[in-house]
Amino acid sequence: MDTTGTLDEALARLHHSGPERLGRLTNHAPMAVEALAAHGQARSVHRWLDLYARKLEEFPPGVEPVTDANWFSALGDPRRAADWIGYFAREVAERPWREVLAQWWPRLLPGLYGGSTHPVIRVGHAVRTLSSGEVTEPRLAELAHGLGYWAARHRSVAVVAPLPGADSAAAALDTVPPITVRDGGFAARLDRVRALPVWAASVTEPSDAYRRLTELVRAATHRYATHGHGEETMLVHAATAPNAVLRALPALPHALWLPSLRAAWTASAAVTAMYAPATPVAYTSPGTVTAEEVFERALAHGDEHVIKLTDTALDVGDEPALAAALRSMELSAPLA
Repeated sequence: MDTTGTLDEALARLHHSGPERLGRLTNHAPMAVEALAAHGQARSVHRWLDLYARKLEEFPPGVEPVTDANWFSALGDPRRAADWIGYFAREVAERPWREVLAQWWPRLLPGLYGGSTHPVIRVGHAVRTLSSGEVTEPRLAELAHGLGYWAARHRSVAVVAPLPGADSAAAALDTVPPITVRDGGFAARLDRVRALPVWAASVTEPSDAYRRLTELVRAATHRYATHGHGEETMLVHAATAPNAVLRALPALPHALWLPSLRAAWTASAAVTAMYAPATPVAYTSPGTVTAEEVFERALAHGDEHVIKLTDTALDVGDEPALAAALRSMELSAPLA
């Protein structure tokens, strides 16, 4: 992890901005700069931020403080983002961050689907930083911002009918039925997801949950190479959302691993139902390329979703995953 102080500087800079812009689009900068720092590109963090700055908005005003007594009434209210972030800032200042995470994870997990799954992704990046390096004030604040955003955008998924699944994550994703009407944004499409295949329902051991979630991240990342053309941005989340959950698992009690696996599967499968194309395309990596080279290409491209998918692809670490990252660069418009 970054030991130069650059990540802390960038996070402190970003905490003057809100978690969204235009009332619906997510601020991806905290996640992207964490990925850059994690992969040895701290020297490029501020330059990338300068390019992204036009997509930032001022931190929103508060409405009413969230407290231990009134939190439930504020859950899922995006107008309360500042109130929620303030609440979690106090929490992580007064208690160990793992204790706060363990208390709130089961409360927030049913609402993983709000904000197009970006809040849990932001939390996953924050947890990786706190788990892998020094615990600093900006990094704790970043966890507070991520949890607060998740609480404000908390949104559950409708009860879905179980469909026959498959043994492997890849095969199960292939059996996900597409929604029939594909207009509207993420929330509107999510309301139309009524049935998903069952996968990993028989898992009962936390260690198996970790293994199966790792399998899901790998399968969803590989699948982007052949299906990303269906929606080059939104299909990224079929891989990055479960990977965020995977990153958080080691910091959570084992009792939370099984429900985390199920929520992550629902998120990945729902995104697949909402955006995956009917027909895949063949795609292979153009020649031999290293993980470091792929990440450098992602940085040069600059798009925030490209950076985040490449970050996940490097976690997976195999050639099909790197091919998916390269495919995202072909499909996505560069950050200008």
